[in-house]
Amino acid sequence: MFKYQRKDASKSRWGFWIFIFLSVFIPLFIIASGAVISYLVSDLPSLSQLENYTPNLSAKIYDKNNNLISEFYTERRAFVSIDKTPKDLKNAFIAIEDNDFYEHWGVSTRGIMRAFSRIITRIRISEGGSTISQQLARSMFLNFDKTLTRKLKELILTIQIESIYSKDEIMQFYLNQIYFGSGAYGAQAASQTYFNKDVENLTLGECAALAAIPKSPNVYNPFRNMQASISRRNTVLARMRELGYITKEQEENAAKEKLFTKEEIEPLSKGRAKGHYFVEYLRIMLASRYGSEAVYTSGLSIYTTLDMQAQNAAEYALEMHLNAFDEKREKYFKDRKIEPVKVQGALLAIDPKTGAIRAMVGGRDFKETQFNRATQAKRQAGSSFKPFVYLAAIEEGYTAASLLEDEPMVFKYNLQIHKWELVSRDVTELENIAETVSEEDLIDTNKVWNPLNYNRRYRGFVTLRTALALSINTCAVEMIMRVTPRKVVQTARRLGITSPLLDTLSLALGSSDVTLQEMVSAYSVFAAKGVKTTPYVITKIEDRNGKLLEQHIPQQQEVISPQASFIMTNMLRSVIERGSGWAARELHRPSAGKTGTTNDFSDAWFIGYTPELVAGVWVGYDDRSIDLGEDATGGVVAAPIWTDFMKNALAGLPISDFSVPQDIEWALIDPQTGLLSLSRTPGVYLEAFIKGTAPRQYFRGSQENRNINSDDLSIERAGF
Repeated sequence: MFKYQRKDASKSRWGFWIFIFLSVFIPLFIIASGAVISYLVSDLPSLSQLENYTPNLSAKIYDKNNNLISEFYTERRAFVSIDKTPKDLKNAFIAIEDNDFYEHWGVSTRGIMRAFSRIITRIRISEGGSTISQQLARSMFLNFDKTLTRKLKELILTIQIESIYSKDEIMQFYLNQIYFGSGAYGAQAASQTYFNKDVENLTLGECAALAAIPKSPNVYNPFRNMQASISRRNTVLARMRELGYITKEQEENAAKEKLFTKEEIEPLSKGRAKGHYFVEYLRIMLASRYGSEAVYTSGLSIYTTLDMQAQNAAEYALEMHLNAFDEKREKYFKDRKIEPVKVQGALLAIDPKTGAIRAMVGGRDFKETQFNRATQAKRQAGSSFKPFVYLAAIEEGYTAASLLEDEPMVFKYNLQIHKWELVSRDVTELENIAETVSEEDLIDTNKVWNPLNYNRRYRGFVTLRTALALSINTCAVEMIMRVTPRKVVQTARRLGITSPLLDTLSLALGSSDVTLQEMVSAYSVFAAKGVKTTPYVITKIEDRNGKLLEQHIPQQQEVISPQASFIMTNMLRSVIERGSGWAARELHRPSAGKTGTTNDFSDAWFIGYTPELVAGVWVGYDDRSIDLGEDATGGVVAAPIWTDFMKNALAGLPISDFSVPQDIEWALIDPQTGLLSLSRTPGVYLEAFIKGTAPRQYFRGSQENRNINSDDLSIERAGF
């Protein structure tokens, strides 16, 4: 009886505790689990965030022929829809990452059990068993911390993703999201990086090679570890064959495909990674419009004006000539025991018909310095500024045959009226001036000014054409005296010069600082028959969905008459044909232009154009105290760079000449007097005039009465 009673008591006690457990602890466990899950869910992205989620996409930059040339990105990624993704690529990922992808509900039960067994046996969280959906959840929204909390969040988020999206949509997100190494996010960026092709054109072997990388991008990156990459690719192929995705023969053939090294793939995409200064100029412009973050993440498609043929020609010509210049200057620095300094240069080219910038080089090496000397550097223009002086003269009624006196000039600054006064055309008069000017003022170029010609040569009376062709300083100064500096400033402004300009006589010799972009833009007015077109670099921009955000609308205005423009072009042709721009004759195309050199040889310029293209070259040292060397003029240093650039930039284009507008008349002119001449007169040439402005009088004197010796018609190869 006693034993029977004890047995019943034992059962009663066990029943009691079971009752307590079922009624108390299990509900508490459920409540606690619910609280944990509720807490975790509250910390996850909302369903609306999931539905509206878009990955960061790089901005694509295209040249004028719609070829990709560069990208802006924090994560280099391009979105590709699932229907353009090769079946082999999808199968490769399923085979190596998640062979039950289309069967499970987002989580692999076997994977969970394996993961929890590792927690129990190793007392730590270890990765393993993650499905493609789980990897997507972690990659899109979570971090890679090996904690139980993160793992639980991953499971919950995975279930949410699976409940919203189809398997194909999940695969699409996955292939566009994951990291493939070498800065490439998503299969499209990886395909371009490793194979220089779009993802839809991948072979079976290439698909397997890409699927091999994400497990460990550093280890299986073919650019870093070719053997490891090949080994894992072959593992992917073997797994695909085991699952029936490919045949044994396909596996063997794909395993024989060669993977590229970085050195092999870079030449295949040589059109890219060029035009660094152009791309940076573009980036700054876009950031001001759309914001820096949007430029790098919103997936813009930016179509530009860049002509890669011209850009490659610009970079090659500048580097080749500047390297040669550095070699010649080594002795100069060595003799003075100065550390050699690399000369710098810039080149800018514009289509005169549209204003489209076709090439831009802002320096020798963008990695060393991002300062863009084509758009940011302000330097004295030297004689390349003279065409604006002569344009002002043409508009005031002068002609290319008008005469100027090329004689020495001495100016004294009048403090009472704040103007320069010409006090003599005889340099020896400096001795007489010294009697009225202190010795300090006599050597002060702000008080006494004696503009000198190159090589101290003077020719007497010359035509405007000759004065411009030979870049005669005294003639330019005389002309600005006649038309006034203010008129020249106004003329330069109309053509697009925006930098501050000195309202003084020395402006005629390019004493004011300007940018190369301003000069090229201004010269393009001559090439465009008097029409000023605002330079631009963007033709259109589309968002990630192909929606047009902006499109360029040309901004054009006729700022000088077609006739005045043609007269200037016709005069500037002489600079190349028989003047200081002699080096450009090697282009063997109708062309016009002007050299420029500063007095201290710190800047060398050449701005020139054909009917198809306007380009400018500047050469100098960033440190203005370092000169380019004696006789390093624009004609010697800059013009050859321009010529080589134009040869390659225009290669393949038909040769065309400058068209003649209406109301232009022609007359035979005596080059020494500027008067009408008979055809038998030595040196006679056909001159262009705006209708009604040609001279009426014939030269009837003898050869002895002519002003200049015929030797002056020879080419002056060292002119400014």
